[in-house]
Amino acid sequence: MENKDLKSGVSLFGQSEHLIGSDPMEEIFALNLGDFISEHLISEDLAKKIGSNVKDKKERLKSQLKELVSIYSLKNTLCVLNFDTEDGYAIYTAIAHSIVKMLEVEKCNIYLAKDFARGMANPDFDIVLVGTSVENLYREGFQYSENSIISVAFAERETINANGVVAVPMYCNSKTVGVIALEDKNSNLISKAYLSLVESMAKLFAVSMTLQGEIDNTNFLIDDEEAHMSDLQHSRAELTALIGDLCDYQQDFVENLARAVDAKGRYNGSHSKNTAEIARKICNQLGLNEKTTDLIYYAGLLQNIGKIMLPEKIFTSSGKLSDEDLKMMQSQANIGVNLLMNINFLSEVVPYITYQKERYDGSGTPEGLKGMSIPFGSRIIAVADAYSAMTFDRSYRKAMTVTKAISILKEEAGSKWDPIVVEALEKCVEA
Repeated sequence: MENKDLKSGVSLFGQSEHLIGSDPMEEIFALNLGDFISEHLISEDLAKKIGSNVKDKKERLKSQLKELVSIYSLKNTLCVLNFDTEDGYAIYTAIAHSIVKMLEVEKCNIYLAKDFARGMANPDFDIVLVGTSVENLYREGFQYSENSIISVAFAERETINANGVVAVPMYCNSKTVGVIALEDKNSNLISKAYLSLVESMAKLFAVSMTLQGEIDNTNFLIDDEEAHMSDLQHSRAELTALIGDLCDYQQDFVENLARAVDAKGRYNGSHSKNTAEIARKICNQLGLNEKTTDLIYYAGLLQNIGKIMLPEKIFTSSGKLSDEDLKMMQSQANIGVNLLMNINFLSEVVPYITYQKERYDGSGTPEGLKGMSIPFGSRIIAVADAYSAMTFDRSYRKAMTVTKAISILKEEAGSKWDPIVVEALEKCVEA
């Protein structure tokens, strides 16, 4: 390569006066040219065009970031970060109480790294207690260097079960944010389904908190007139990766929640998962869009979610239920709806679950809705659930054949079930 080319900027465009910044390759890749334009093909004219587009490119980047932030704002994740006072952290105490009730353990404590617990900051601790099912424990905590179960689980990113305590780290790919600690003298008896639920909850918390922090950083960059392209691109990459993780962890959490519900309800096999898969096939057969299909799939998984908050003895009892237990069983649908309303990204499935017991002829509950007035998702879940129940072994009978189950559903189409949904199911099982 001749020296005159270097001076003119024809070959090493890093020497061109028309490119901005100390790393001009960044501008090439920013324009999606880096994959197919070789360095020696960059002309002075192209260098001028790239340079003149930097300002526009920066504005486009900021617009993309604004869109990402608006779609995945705090209301669409779990709002579990950046409380200014101790009162804000009441949400963690509510979560701890819910976990105790779901898993029927003795205690639950939730800890956050001090960087994520600014409203509860205590200079004596690196890992701060922010929520508990036990009263008056708000000033407990641990140092990173301690050889405690909490500190070790935090540092090693591994669930540890010892001395009646199960410590579950809250972490995602980017960082560790805290620990959920379960205390029970029978901690070794905590089922795999329940433990998987807490682990998926912990990861969902972690990625939600990390995403919220990145959103704060992104908003700062958007408002900064002097923000560098590289910082904006890094923020876009971080947001995109975290959003992908959030979607994965949300689905993992929902599926683990469904498995825990099945475990508590003493279902043979994964009834909820099977119902959801059937519902998804019906949606695909009917040509529903992806978002609606996903919501109906989640609703199928969580149709019996209220059972997770009921005591296990209700489902293990072989005798007649007491009036109190019967009342709890009858209220499980309302319990489930209230629980879902507090999980932001699942609130949209509530109507589908609320009206799944309605019947096409208006004879169902809770409102006696009829025909098309019943949400379409509810009609799909109702058919999928009935088919799944009939074709699964139950404690009191063997599974029906596919042919017999479809025959019964067709006989009841128009009274119990939406005929269009039954027809779609029949096509699915024949395929």
